[in-house]
Order: sequence, then C-alpha cells, then structure tokens
Amino acid sequence: MADDRTGRLPASVYRRRRLVALLLALVAVVLLVALGAWVWRVIGAAVGGDEPMPPPATGTTPTPTSTGGAGTPSVAPTGAQADAAYPDCAAPTLTVAIQADAADVPAGAAATFTVTITNGGTTDCVVDAGAAQREVVVVSGSDRVWSSKDCVPADAPARTLLLAAGMSDTTQLAWNRERSAPGCPAGQPAPRPGTYQATVALAGTSGGPTVFVLH
Repeated sequence: MADDRTGRLPASVYRRRRLVALLLALVAVVLLVALGAWVWRVIGAAVGGDEPMPPPATGTTPTPTSTGGAGTPSVAPTGAQADAAYPDCAAPTLTVAIQADAADVPAGAAATFTVTITNGGTTDCVVDAGAAQREVVVVSGSDRVWSSKDCVPADAPARTLLLAAGMSDTTQLAWNRERSAPGCPAGQPAPRPGTYQATVALAGTSGGPTVFVLH
C-alpha cells in the first residue's frame, strides 16, 4: 500500500522487486550458458564429432616400407625386431616369386629383377628378407654364374617383415653381370652374352625361374 503522504510504496515492496529482478537475471545467465554449450556441441558435431582425435601412436609400432598384394607390409623396428607373438612365415603359406624386368638386357646394362614375398596364410607372420637370408641365383644351363649371397658381409642387417595374412612385399634387385662364387673370390671370368635363368629362395621356399637374355 502506498504512503498517503509521499505516494511512495513501502520499502519492502522495492526489496521484493529487486529480488525478483536479480533472480530473473540469474535465470537469464544460466539459460545463456546452457544455450552456448549446446551451440558449441552442435558446431563440434558438424565439423567432426564431439570426441577428441586420438593421439598418434608411439613406441615400436612397425612402419610401412613397401607395397604389393593386399596391403602394406611392415618392417620390425631396429632393436625390437619382430613381435614374439607372431610366428615365423614358412612354406607352404609363404611363397616367393621372381620376374626379370626385361627379357632382353642390352650390352653393358645390369639385369634387374622384381622379387615378391607373399604370406598366403590366414594369420600374420614374420620373415627375415635381408640379403643374408634371401638368395637370388643366376644360372646358364648347368653353370652357376652368380648368387646374391656370395659376397654378402657377415654383419649384413636383417630385414624382418611383418606380413599380414594375404599380404605381399615387393622389392627390386640388380645383377651387374659379374660372376661370383661362394666366399666371394676375386678374378672371376665375365659372363658371356646368352640366355640365363634366375631363381629366388627364402625361408625354405623358392620361386622361378625367370628367363632373360644378355646381349
């Protein structure tokens, strides 16, 4: 009720009004905060989802090195080698193949080959495909002309591949047209022009031959 002398309302009325105004302001702030959070969630979902991106993997996860077949094989990290949980690749599920990159090799040019290693099994496995384990042999008739292992140093590094089921590893290898023999003796006679064959062997399995002609 208004004061008859001054026309002013009682002080308690003004206090109630100020309290209501303060409560309304607090409600408005809460609503604005909630609305802002909802808007940011909508924006985040639109540009890629609410979940944060996982951090990049660290540690000894193998890294891809070459392609072929159904996917990309990996090389076990130096020092860690292959995870002991994986079995060794072996025949008959492990297969190797070799293909001469050119059927006719011009005079003075090196012969090059593509070597493919495939895990045809249903489980992942590991195999050392380093120069000390993988062997490419070139022959001419019954004449053993060259082997990729004849002059490999004793401390040649391993190349331990982790091959998933159905995966292949493809690499290239060159022969510089020089004859070799076990133990890598010097002074070997140079191979003559003619028809040659190359085979590949690894982990108890072999592939080839592939035929090519040196000019």
